[in-house]
Amino acid sequence: MTETHPVTATVNGREETFEVEGLESLMDVLRDKLHLSGTKEGCREGECGACTVLLDGKPVNSCGYIARAAEGREIETIEGLNDALSMRIKTAIVEAGGIQCGYCTPGIVVMLSGLLRRHAAPDERLIRQALSGNICRCTGYAQIVDAVLGVVQGKAAAE
Repeated sequence: MTETHPVTATVNGREETFEVEGLESLMDVLRDKLHLSGTKEGCREGECGACTVLLDGKPVNSCGYIARAAEGREIETIEGLNDALSMRIKTAIVEAGGIQCGYCTPGIVVMLSGLLRRHAAPDERLIRQALSGNICRCTGYAQIVDAVLGVVQGKAAAE
């Protein structure tokens, strides 16, 4: 029998307690136990960014983050990013044609929400640097970067 440990964390603004086994990843807990399927499984190696969540406001690859370490932390997934800034980012990416298959989009939106919370007016270089950990095989990133620059410059849907 595998030993489990209770973990309590704030997930998308709600306190959640869940049981974790050994080195179970935060991604697996979010998807399988909390049923937050917006956090995508990609590479399971922390390389593609599909599983990006905000942990205490900072982007992390949840596939490589041990769930037990989330005790007492604040976790935001794509499902919880409904603030005005995140909604502007989502809308801008769609309007700019920065979404095709959509598999990488949740991780990208989470990453960009974290970026714009920390840097109100990032330049293109900083945006591209932030996106360097998110692999998108469909768009080529140009539309996504343009969308974020539009949000920064106030051209995207206002709050």
